Amino acid sequence: MKPVNAAVIGLGNVGSGTLEILAKNREQIERKLGFPLKVTAVCSRSVASKTLPDGLGDPFRTTSWHEAVARPDVDIVVELIGGTGVAREVIDAALNAGKSVITANKELMAAAGVELWQKAEANNAALAMEASVAGGIPIHDVLREGVAGDRLQTFYGILNGTSNYILTEIEKHGTDFEVVLAEAQRLGYAEADPSADVDGYDARSKLALLTALAFGERVPTDTIYTEGIRRISPVDFDYAHRLDHTIRLICSARRAANGLLLSVRPSLIPRSTILASVQGAYNAVWMRGEFGQDTFYYGRGAGPHPTGVAVVSDLMRVARDLRGGNPLRVSPFSFRELREHQAMPITAHKAPYFLRFRVEDQPRIIAQLASALADQQISIEAVFQLPSDNWRNLPFVITVEPTTEQSVRQALASMRSMSFLKEAPLALPMEKGL
Repeated sequence: MKPVNAAVIGLGNVGSGTLEILAKNREQIERKLGFPLKVTAVCSRSVASKTLPDGLGDPFRTTSWHEAVARPDVDIVVELIGGTGVAREVIDAALNAGKSVITANKELMAAAGVELWQKAEANNAALAMEASVAGGIPIHDVLREGVAGDRLQTFYGILNGTSNYILTEIEKHGTDFEVVLAEAQRLGYAEADPSADVDGYDARSKLALLTALAFGERVPTDTIYTEGIRRISPVDFDYAHRLDHTIRLICSARRAANGLLLSVRPSLIPRSTILASVQGAYNAVWMRGEFGQDTFYYGRGAGPHPTGVAVVSDLMRVARDLRGGNPLRVSPFSFRELREHQAMPITAHKAPYFLRFRVEDQPRIIAQLASALADQQISIEAVFQLPSDNWRNLPFVITVEPTTEQSVRQALASMRSMSFLKEAPLALPMEKGL
């Protein structure tokens, strides 16, 4: 039977993994589709030096993405460059030519995915982006079709493998953040500039995409409250364990009466919950629907092969839809149209809080801190102080009863002038709804 043909643009880790899967799994892919899926063009700046896997055939090689996109034997363009510059040009050109697009580009799809989907519709082309979030978990497909009949209320996700690796290494070995970060960079889990991962921006883009699929709202990434993990230390895990909790970088979306409450931030979660067991560079999503109740999805969040599987699976779906003459069967955002985001301020979030202090020990510290909390109508639940010989930099924790983020912030602001504080207090919500 006549094949469906693809051009793969970008031959980095994910591009190379995608080609390897297409070559090694060629026979099974054809058996599933009923027709061949063929790579007829590959493009990268270093394409001449690339060794392509056996079984791929002899695709046209070029350093010009324009040339690859324009080829008449290309039905689907696979954009694996990343970023929002050239990648946007590639996708625009492909869609304008009526060619369907597969992408793993979370940043671009979070920023401009709706406009690109509208362009795809106008040109009777498909746009697929499963690999953009949690590469080894088909979470887009779950939201787009698997639980489409439900009305989602809440989801919590661990969506950045680098941050999760760092946090679980701190937890297991009691090693400081900077030491674990350096090891993550050596192993290739973290970039030379790790800010996208450890400051939460990568997870924020993923949360924006999943929120669109789960709730049908178009979410500008800069409206999501985002806080990274740089301040998390071994002592925070020591105290969290005393409370039978652990710490993870949690992406959360919750439906409330006045809109959606979204955040990316380190949070305490009970060690008895399924998310607490997610270790290393793995990703996970837990969600609750009004009718279907709780479901959980777990897998590798990145890597050439897990992400490559997501790319190839998108290729197969789009190829099948093209062959059936219906490339617009399902919106990549699950909803036919996205509403403007109804954001709730993070200050409205209400939860118990974990407050970690570092102080130079002296009389009346607890009394002064308790007074600042009482001024905001915040009730103390417990005070914990593990043994320490360093009275000049003494860590301890106060946990408080459920209160608003706004009240916590006002209390912390009033503490800033207290001379015994060695640094600003660390405030982490304790998520109890899992």
